[in-house]
Amino acid sequence: MTSNQPGPIVNGLPSQIPDTDPEETQEWLASLEGAIEAGGRRRARYLMLRMLERARESQVGIPSLTTTDYINTIAPEQEPWFPGDEEVERRYRAWIRWNAAVMVHRAQHPDISVGGHISTYASAATLYEVGFNHFWRGRDHPGGGDQIFFQGHASPGMYARAYLEGRLEEEDLDGFRQEKSHIVDGEIRALPSYPHPRSMPDFWQFPTVSMGLGPMNAIYQAQFNKYLHNRGLKDTSEQQVWAFLGDGEMDEPESRGLLHVAANDELDNLTFVINCNLQRLDGPVRGNGKIIQELESFFRGAGWNVIKVVWGRGWDQLLAADPSGALVNLMNATPDGDYQTYRAKTGGFIRDHFFGRDPRTKELVKDWSDEQIWWSLKRGGHDYRKVYAAYQSAMNHTGQPTVILAKSVKGYSLGSNFAGRNATHQMKKLTLEDLKAFRDGLKIPITDEQLEADPYAPPFYRPADDDPTLQYMRERRNKLGGGLPKRQPEKAKALTLPGDETYAVGKKGSGKQQVATTMAFVRIFRDLMRHKEFGKHIVPIIPDEARTFGMDSFFPTAKIYNVHGQNYTSVDAELMLAYKESEQGQILHLGINEAGSVAALTAAGTSYDTHALPMVPFYVFYSMFGFQRTGDGIFAAQDQLARGFMMGATAGRTTLTGEGLQHADGHSHLLASANPAVVSYDPAYGYEIAHLIQDGLRRMYGDSPEDVLYYITLYNEPMVQPPEPEGVDIEGILKGMHRIADRGDGDKNVRLLASGVGVPWALEARDLLADDWGVSAEVWSVTSWTELRREALDCDKDAFLHPEQERRVPYVTQRLSEGSGPVVATSDYMRAVQDQIAQWVPEDYYSLGADGFGFADTRAAARRFFHIDGPSMAVKALQMLADRGEISADIPLQAAQKYQLLDVRAGTSGTAGGDA
Repeated sequence: MTSNQPGPIVNGLPSQIPDTDPEETQEWLASLEGAIEAGGRRRARYLMLRMLERARESQVGIPSLTTTDYINTIAPEQEPWFPGDEEVERRYRAWIRWNAAVMVHRAQHPDISVGGHISTYASAATLYEVGFNHFWRGRDHPGGGDQIFFQGHASPGMYARAYLEGRLEEEDLDGFRQEKSHIVDGEIRALPSYPHPRSMPDFWQFPTVSMGLGPMNAIYQAQFNKYLHNRGLKDTSEQQVWAFLGDGEMDEPESRGLLHVAANDELDNLTFVINCNLQRLDGPVRGNGKIIQELESFFRGAGWNVIKVVWGRGWDQLLAADPSGALVNLMNATPDGDYQTYRAKTGGFIRDHFFGRDPRTKELVKDWSDEQIWWSLKRGGHDYRKVYAAYQSAMNHTGQPTVILAKSVKGYSLGSNFAGRNATHQMKKLTLEDLKAFRDGLKIPITDEQLEADPYAPPFYRPADDDPTLQYMRERRNKLGGGLPKRQPEKAKALTLPGDETYAVGKKGSGKQQVATTMAFVRIFRDLMRHKEFGKHIVPIIPDEARTFGMDSFFPTAKIYNVHGQNYTSVDAELMLAYKESEQGQILHLGINEAGSVAALTAAGTSYDTHALPMVPFYVFYSMFGFQRTGDGIFAAQDQLARGFMMGATAGRTTLTGEGLQHADGHSHLLASANPAVVSYDPAYGYEIAHLIQDGLRRMYGDSPEDVLYYITLYNEPMVQPPEPEGVDIEGILKGMHRIADRGDGDKNVRLLASGVGVPWALEARDLLADDWGVSAEVWSVTSWTELRREALDCDKDAFLHPEQERRVPYVTQRLSEGSGPVVATSDYMRAVQDQIAQWVPEDYYSLGADGFGFADTRAAARRFFHIDGPSMAVKALQMLADRGEISADIPLQAAQKYQLLDVRAGTSGTAGGDA
């Protein structure tokens, strides 16, 4: 026998490791074979799993088991009793299938042709209906409603169910994808193509069709539910988050990249249901592989509970009659490409090409007809009882999030021309023969004559309200708390907003101290957090840059949220600003994770609807990593009607010295302008920031809340913060521009416009023009080029559509009409940002901007290189005056030489005039 003394652990395959005791090895193998013979494969598998478990406990170096056999996780004898009437539920599930397909088909009428998707819902109908009938609680349930992220392409099924529930009517279904043009009795009766809450704000809650965002947002929604509960703001212990996803969608990095968050936070309130129909949009997900096995391995490795629903109940007897394991071996070995082909063929084809590959499996179905093979051997995702068992198991599981991998057929029930075909996703209409076969398969009481009357417009089907089947369906939803999806923002309680005194620190200035606008914001934010009633509703969100932004001062008091608390002694525990985590922490400190931070912003910013509890997210981040890196997530947040603040710190192309190209933001305001619901500002001073935040809170959380998101850029460049001037133009700050320096008494005048850190450059240019050239200049702080443009566009639109009315003059035109002289604009952003207002400026206009890639250098050199600094503004203003004949033509050249405009080494500090 071998020695019991421990030796070195050798990793590798058995064939690569020397067998030091072949006799003992044979004894172990014989024991395994005996266990299989005596107790069967399941008993042997259990023993092996226990052995692996004990081996890990004893620190024996063995690889982890990442996948299980290609069979259902829940054995037939472990399935729970099914509490519903399966036949009745199957009956109205058929009605939903019909209405969903017909709605898309009717939208393809030659006079409309707006498209739609039939096959996604067809493959997932059972997955949804088990949830609707037995698990998902509506908004009126005493424990609070569950939050369901419906798969975007399955939207026709949700509309079809709402139609049977009486929440939608035929007029609504006929407006599918015709959001502006479908008008009935003077009223728009239309449905958006996908789950778009902004387009249908009383129905959808979560936008999911930008694939990959649904999984990510669902994770952070579940985390936020726990956050609210642990902070004592709301009891969310009974609320569950469900996300319905496609197997092809799981190729998106966002779909998988944050799974560890759910596992680390032990989000047992979260269930993913992945509809594994083995197809993405163009063909197989893994033709040569097995996507269910791949996903099982991935999720198990990430720490999730995995439940596979691969086979329907018809397979149970075959598996039970196969002690040799030949059938399971065949299931394990068959690639997805073949499984897709089998369901697009016939029962005879399956007999020959699947079972026929092994004489033992062929023997299992020798007495089965081809029809039996076709109809009895369904995939698990279409078996009501298998799906119910999986859902019940997920609800009973604690300590981990759960993923259910349900195998299905894309286009299931739609007929052989659709089911399992590569082109199924793009197929949007049925032939007359398809319609008749579809109707017959679903047993819909519609006649041939009704179908033949207009094959482009087959009728919807909904029985009378007193129909017992329909009543059963509606009663099940009523018991669970009403219809889903459903959005009810009107239920949100009102917040008491802070008064003027809370913003005093931002308005008093910094005296002689130089303070960056980032720190000016932090001081304002600190007082908001301290507000007795309002402060607890703030959700600070920071992606591992709190110290960069000066927000580490919040660690000891607000604390960092961690569902596990802090089970270690921090290295800086004795310091005043010690790192402090807590289960009741207020700060969402999410690591180096911009995408997850936007998802957290979305969950917090829509809490007024999802929990009837308004929360105010302040997401503080590198401005470069906002709209450029996570723009799709921000669009989804605005589709979900999120409210809150995005604070783009370290803003600008030249302020973040030394960081280089990828960190130099010169375009985020241009990207932000493309989102109609984002209100963006580029303030220069603390008092401007104070007014913007105060007004933002009023707009988003006041008496008539608006569904907008504020984007405010902040700079890391220290400068003197002036106190708020007496009689400050608050309206101008909010609308986009206010005058901070009047012109002098000269007869040569220019106007200098600047935003953010560029305002001191404009003040420096004003001094240079006056002292060196006798030119008077007024200076305007432009807090928002985008808001000025949007207001001007509204004025133009009104004039275009209502020429009979008196024309409104854009605000920017009004304000610049008050003075005279050419206008020069600058900022730390590219020229296109300043050019947004060009067509409404009533005088000659020229913009300077930081166009091109950023680079690492001093601030002064970078600004001189881009020619956006004070001397550059002065020279450009002189050129414009010379072009107008108001000064000598040689003065601009003199100025350019005086200020060494072509020498980047001659750049000035760029901070003059900060005390204006």
